[in-house]
Amino acid sequence: MKKIVLSIAGVMAAAAFAPEASALPAFARQTGMACTACHAQHFPVLNGFGRAFKAAGYTMMGAQGKVEGEHLSLPDTLNAAILAKVRYQKDNGASTKVLATDPNGTANGQLQFGDEFSLFFGGRVAENIGFLFEGNTVAAPLLAGFKMPIVFDMGGAKIGVTPFTTDALGVQYGFELSSGGVLRANRWAEHRRETSAIQYLANDGGAGLGAATGFALSAQNDMGFINITKFAPAFGMGANGGAVPSVDMKSTYVRIAATPTVGDWAMVVGAGSMSGTSGNGATTVSAQTKETFFDFQAQGEVGGKELGVYAQHASAPISAAGVLNAYNAANIQTKKAYTIGADYSVIPNSLHIGAAYRNGNNGGAIGADGDNAVTLTAVYDLVQNVALHVNYSSYSGSSRNAVGSVKSLTTFMLEAAW
Repeated sequence: MKKIVLSIAGVMAAAAFAPEASALPAFARQTGMACTACHAQHFPVLNGFGRAFKAAGYTMMGAQGKVEGEHLSLPDTLNAAILAKVRYQKDNGASTKVLATDPNGTANGQLQFGDEFSLFFGGRVAENIGFLFEGNTVAAPLLAGFKMPIVFDMGGAKIGVTPFTTDALGVQYGFELSSGGVLRANRWAEHRRETSAIQYLANDGGAGLGAATGFALSAQNDMGFINITKFAPAFGMGANGGAVPSVDMKSTYVRIAATPTVGDWAMVVGAGSMSGTSGNGATTVSAQTKETFFDFQAQGEVGGKELGVYAQHASAPISAAGVLNAYNAANIQTKKAYTIGADYSVIPNSLHIGAAYRNGNNGGAIGADGDNAVTLTAVYDLVQNVALHVNYSSYSGSSRNAVGSVKSLTTFMLEAAW
């Protein structure tokens, strides 16, 4: 713990030399705007303008030229970006390394070069149609995620339909505007399961481990948004002539959130529910998709510096006999958690420190189910598109009492986008 505190202190001492926050540049190229136009504090946390850009389907243009004609309006450049994460992780669990030639696990300290190394294309397809493509650059297959929001401006609201598929980001990939970890890709801290109750439950039942394919129907205005999605916990269904089996999308995701501004604080207050049973596309076994959650987010300023506050509660019941709930792998009792955290910009656009607490029940045997975590975070922005992260989590609870169980996890990460 002392080493972690000293490491974070070292980051803070260097912060005076840093300018702004990092982001994904594909949209910056299209709009001609700096990354901080859409992001609060640090990437990937969205501000109000960033949420509006996303809700409009990534179609907003700026200084970039367009190719236009009758029923045609698209950028004259296919905008791309690369996002890379290089991580070093170490926990205090029992080592699995027996021989010197055995691969290192996180108990021995593990360098993860290319933990995420993704190629992105995204932006405008037409005046009311956009897209986002994420491709793997390290492992096959190339496609990791794709969505194409088709959005109609109805004056007082934006109505959209978004076909999507993702290998790991869950059903929320179709449409989500918060930054608290409701969607895995939009979370304020790298340790996602420790700082987001929703991510603590997210698809741990083996049904694609976050895979989802479906259609998201959304309505959004300044007061909030509604999303109703039909989906299956499967990725790339029917791809390559059916090499990946296509299954019925019998699962439903309903999400509703209010986005008021109270004083100078921008809020997201909402709830969500997944239900139904669908095939997962990888086997002939169907999976239940049952979870409910509540979330709160507030972004404002304290002492002239940005502060984000996040709270969530999520629960997943046990499944029916013979059918696994994708959000509750143990399937002995209800899996649930609540989390609360805060992210404060100590030096605006440069250094951000945070803390979070998770009270969790892993759904396992009674008396061995407590799974709590305290997490400290720091993000130091070297330049506008390169950041250093430090996350430290300390675990407690009855599920951590066994000899050799993991009691702590430390992550050092270099994140860059260009």
